[in-house]
Amino acid sequence: MGQEQVFDLKDVRPNDFVEYGLGCLEKFGANGDNCAKETRERLRIVVAGGDGTVGWVLGCLGELQKQGRSPIPPTAIIPLGTGNDLSRSFGWGGSFPFSWKAAIKRTLDKVTYAPTSRLDSWKLSISMPSGENLDTPHSLKQTEEVVLDQDLEIQGKLAEKVSCYQGVFYNYFSIGMDAQVAYGFHHLRNEKPYLAQGPISNKIIYSGYSCKQGWFFTPCMSDPGLRGLKNILRLHVKRLNSSEWEHVPIPSSVRSLVALNLHSYASGRNPWGKLKQEYMEKRGFIEANADDGVLEVFGFKHGWHASFVMVELISAKHIAQAAAIRFELRGGAWKKAYMQMDGEPWKQPLKNEFSTFVDIERVPFRSVMINGE
Repeated sequence: MGQEQVFDLKDVRPNDFVEYGLGCLEKFGANGDNCAKETRERLRIVVAGGDGTVGWVLGCLGELQKQGRSPIPPTAIIPLGTGNDLSRSFGWGGSFPFSWKAAIKRTLDKVTYAPTSRLDSWKLSISMPSGENLDTPHSLKQTEEVVLDQDLEIQGKLAEKVSCYQGVFYNYFSIGMDAQVAYGFHHLRNEKPYLAQGPISNKIIYSGYSCKQGWFFTPCMSDPGLRGLKNILRLHVKRLNSSEWEHVPIPSSVRSLVALNLHSYASGRNPWGKLKQEYMEKRGFIEANADDGVLEVFGFKHGWHASFVMVELISAKHIAQAAAIRFELRGGAWKKAYMQMDGEPWKQPLKNEFSTFVDIERVPFRSVMINGE
């Protein structure tokens, strides 16, 4: 590789590369430059970063489909983040070795010849009462008003004026205590970046926040029953190959709800688990894959439950498999809820009298990933 083939995302954003870099190759190819045409058709991209960076690049490449430009370049990963779940899922590993020069050469050799597979993308839309400031992560952008499905009965009232946000995720979306812990960690990292300079220190800080926020130890003065998501949240899903919404009850013990696309969550764990065929037939589930068109929805009761799930001593609380999801949230005793998608958290303000809606649906096109195994 030459130096001109490497882009620092601080200087060249992925959308700039898609618009101008690929645009130039397409323009030259259309004007008879066969080298440019072949380069555009055979192009493969390597993203060096964590899940958030990989998702950022994939989102910009996805714009090619909307614009009718093809093909979408396949993407490989050099894992430089904390969890690296996208990287693990496609065989690129959970961390990058210290002998990085030799590893780079091996990676580029695999990128050149390795086969590809597909990855579902999921669009998340938020419709909330106007008047509240939402400190959104990079993955969420304010947009025009979202049209809500009128066939679905709502519990609260619709605000006359709403603010709407949209984004895309590839691995997971979650609501609850795990997102609250991630929110605290990200704010600390932004305020004191010298404390979080590697995967090991990051995980230690995560553990500290888990205890501090009551994920493991609920404060004695707080009623644990009031901390369950059932108090603020209603869940509706559409099953695979169904156009009907179905209300799914949330167990009162669940304090964190996750909609997962990949087999990998929280640095390589699979909380959905490998389910037996008899159990899947009884619950109406299918085998979970990254391109199956459904999300696996499950819950964690508390930090101890989540810890036992991660080491595969017990299973997560299986709730549903869904091709589309609608969350309806209302405040009451809660003034806010914590959410995250692909590791980017935010604090969602809630109203008692008006509902906030979070809708998830699959993006029509799939990303193309290179398999590193």
